[in-house]
Amino acid sequence: MTKTISVKEIANQIMRGEELFIVDARNPEDFADWRIEGKGVEVVNIPYFDVLDGIEPYLDRLPKDKSKTIYAVCAKGGSSEFVAEQLEAAGYMDVYSIEGGMKAWSEHLEPVKIGELKNGGTIYQFIRLGKGCLSYLVESNGEGALIDTNRMTDVYVRFAKDHGIAIKHVLDTHLHADHISGGRKLAEELGAVYYLPPKDAEEVTFSYTPIQDGDRIRVGHVVIEALYSPGHTIGSTSFIVDDQYLLTGDILFIDSIGRPDLAGKAQDWVGDLRETLYQRYKQLADDLIVLPAHYMGPNEMNEDGSVAERLGVLYEKNHGLNISSDEEFRRTVTENLPPQPNAYKEIRQTNMGKLHPTEDEQREMEIGPNRCAVR
Repeated sequence: MTKTISVKEIANQIMRGEELFIVDARNPEDFADWRIEGKGVEVVNIPYFDVLDGIEPYLDRLPKDKSKTIYAVCAKGGSSEFVAEQLEAAGYMDVYSIEGGMKAWSEHLEPVKIGELKNGGTIYQFIRLGKGCLSYLVESNGEGALIDTNRMTDVYVRFAKDHGIAIKHVLDTHLHADHISGGRKLAEELGAVYYLPPKDAEEVTFSYTPIQDGDRIRVGHVVIEALYSPGHTIGSTSFIVDDQYLLTGDILFIDSIGRPDLAGKAQDWVGDLRETLYQRYKQLADDLIVLPAHYMGPNEMNEDGSVAERLGVLYEKNHGLNISSDEEFRRTVTENLPPQPNAYKEIRQTNMGKLHPTEDEQREMEIGPNRCAVR
């Protein structure tokens, strides 16, 4: 019987920088769009339908060493078991099928402790490796605030319970277009306050608490301060946590900057984006640690798997922060953009409360990589 491995263990191996050899059994077009990535990951595409009669035609693409561990993955975990059996039949001795396939990979969240807060408390980052989404938990004196949560809310609820944290506040930096927010659902479930920037909330169908420039939220002994930072959306708002961390949402990433076109307003918002990056953020302390809402690839990960960097370092190394000409900046963020996220219009409408997709429909809407950045 084929051995299986959980996506959690795969995630842990990737975050430790270990070498993995993966056979992806999905169709070539699905593989080209999105795959498991990591610094030590080598992945080859060998479609399930091509190996129904045996894997022999593909042996030249597989490790010569038959004792090397191989992981097989497919869309949902069924086809990869067959491919794993074919690999075992070809003489490979250590083969695993990844449980739940890319569906499970897309939804897995891995928590990482970012650091201690100087006024007492901790900040955690939840990494969604399969989609590049990053969300946060700020904890102090038994109270907590969640920021930019994904729809898999049970992970946050369980983590808070295990750590004895009462969630009092749930915040979104903006109205998301690439993933469905779990913010409102979490706030209702936990009896917390849900905050949203009002300029992004003009079409929402539910009640929320507006969060605006200069507003301060106390969590135990620490303060979260709102900084209006438009450009990705008209309402985009960053959060400064305990004067140590800058949660930038989708405005600034480690190796890229936010795109201004996901509400069809690229030309209108490009000036806001430049002003946020080149003026508002420039006035902040260089030693603030930037914690974005997304990352694009494993090169942006630190040794412990976290995604974080000092603001001063980004002003030295991030290309998007070093474009001197207004005209060149405008071209960079409005031309030659990557494809827009899958179903981003429907995702925005879901986050407004206008659409109510089923769990399977939500999963389908989110399949694929995040595409919120301009590099």
